[in-house]
Amino acid sequence: MRLESQTLKEIHGGEISGSLISSVVKGITILLELGRSLGSSIRRLIDKDICYYE
Repeated sequence: MRLESQTLKEIHGGEISGSLISSVVKGITILLELGRSLGSSIRRLIDKDICYYE
């Protein structure tokens, strides 16, 4: 089967794949965890509730 140039231009691929959605969700999860850790660190610094190792 041989396709002409015009026919090839009309072919459209898949829009959104499962791996793309998974990657986006994983990225959002990482950003939320990073924000949670940063917020916790800032709160500890402000409250001076830091554990020191001696």
